[in-house]
Amino acid sequence: MERESMEFDVVIVGAGPAGLSTAIKLMQASAETESPLSVCVIEKGSEVGAHIISGAVFEPEALAELFPNWKDLDTPVKTPVKRDEIYVLPSESKARKVPHFFVPETMNNEGNYIISLGNLCRWLGEQAEALGVEIFPGFAAAEVLYDEHGAVKGVITGDMGIAADGSEKDSYMPGMELHAKITVFAEGARGHLGKQLIAKYSLDANSDTQHFGLGIKELWQVDPSVHDQGLVIHSAGWPLAEHDAAGGAFMYHLEDNQVVVGLITDLSYSNPYVSPYDEFQRMKLHPLYAKYLKGGKRVSYGARAINKGGPQCLPKMHFPGGLLIGCDAGTMNGAKIKGSHAAMKSGLLAAKTILKQLKDGLEYGQDLSGFAQEFDQSSLKSELHFQRNFNPAQHRWGNIIGSAYSFVDMNICRGKLPWTLKDPIADYQTLKPAQGFEPIHYPKPDGQLTFDKLSSVFLSNTNHEEDQPVHLKLADEAIPVSTNLPMYDEPAQRYCPAGVYEIVASDNGNKRLQINAQNCLHCKTCDIKDPSQNITWVTPEGSGGPNYPNM
Repeated sequence: MERESMEFDVVIVGAGPAGLSTAIKLMQASAETESPLSVCVIEKGSEVGAHIISGAVFEPEALAELFPNWKDLDTPVKTPVKRDEIYVLPSESKARKVPHFFVPETMNNEGNYIISLGNLCRWLGEQAEALGVEIFPGFAAAEVLYDEHGAVKGVITGDMGIAADGSEKDSYMPGMELHAKITVFAEGARGHLGKQLIAKYSLDANSDTQHFGLGIKELWQVDPSVHDQGLVIHSAGWPLAEHDAAGGAFMYHLEDNQVVVGLITDLSYSNPYVSPYDEFQRMKLHPLYAKYLKGGKRVSYGARAINKGGPQCLPKMHFPGGLLIGCDAGTMNGAKIKGSHAAMKSGLLAAKTILKQLKDGLEYGQDLSGFAQEFDQSSLKSELHFQRNFNPAQHRWGNIIGSAYSFVDMNICRGKLPWTLKDPIADYQTLKPAQGFEPIHYPKPDGQLTFDKLSSVFLSNTNHEEDQPVHLKLADEAIPVSTNLPMYDEPAQRYCPAGVYEIVASDNGNKRLQINAQNCLHCKTCDIKDPSQNITWVTPEGSGGPNYPNM
């Protein structure tokens, strides 16, 4: 198909913290040259920040590298962490506070800030545009463009106006080719183009298996009498421990009497009846959290997969014509439960590598192997190496024993134990047959602290053009009923936090998997956890998906 095309020096896929940091650093440096770079950022959300969701407790080091005077600027980084509290929850009513001495060093948040990452990205987008970066929100990168030698030469944005049956509607507009000497992929965890690039170039040939968790979060307006601005709470144990699942909960007190509350469920769990969404709803009933939420109002809801593997799971991040950075590669620091600063640091390293290459001239198809050296010599590499055993220990021994191991590893041995734990079993391989478990009967939502999935999706402002092809692709449409249903009671009904997947029966009793694609939050859990690896998430029509406020 003949498509219109545009030429840039650098195209960046994803206006998250990694992609925007790359763009800003490139333009800051190239503005001082005679021929400034042309840099384009494309973002599938309706606006910068629309699809961004994170806890988030934020380390400002990378922000300070981009903007040394950031404290004098009108950034949305306003609430310093005042106090950390960490609890073990042995039951639905008890909480044991962990003495500060026994807390892993990485959980110390002194000097950090409680933020909305979406709002930070909106601010970074404004700074990028002021520097001359072209940002195109509402345009999803649907395909990777390759040259005749197999090198990346850009991306194709998704076609607009395709009907569900594949025909062209009156509003049809073909996608555009964006050509670039260097293409930087910064799509976030389990990026669908990043996944393809890893496979095409065998970027993970020397890496351990990547692992993920599902983070579910709500934003609440709470009673001023219980609000404690700057308070950070983390907990482990109940409710996930009841089902031998790993993960942890959090609550962060923002400004303006708002708190964020959430649960991260490691996707390595084995019980197919576990529903991360319903576990999160149960979690809010615990007195530790309920005392803050009672009488409050839920403002927003969202979910997103996060990387949990550690640096031993990082793929090679350079290939002919491009770089893979941030959570698209897996740079999250699991022991800190923080990925934003790490993503920004990887973006700064990407920019540094490109700027060095610029001296010799940027050309199509270059393999920026210098990125590996920049990464190996960086503080990011040292930081990730220090906590490399944290997540494998959690998977191997559970939250309590795993955290005790991590305390010895990081607090006492300073991350210098002469081994690196590995976890070669992929998350989709950990589910066991349903016949070995009893179904879990979750309590009915009370409409005050706990809620059903559809009302939650409504709060996420999720919308997709209804008459378009389903963007959740089944390799074999028979597998959900022929294999997943009898073996695992089709777990997609429960691991999806948005009610996208339902098993429905026709009048004659035949069953089928119904995909409610309009509900999709773009969390990518189905792409990760489906035990048959039969589901592939691809981009829907541009601007579709959630529209998160202040998340």
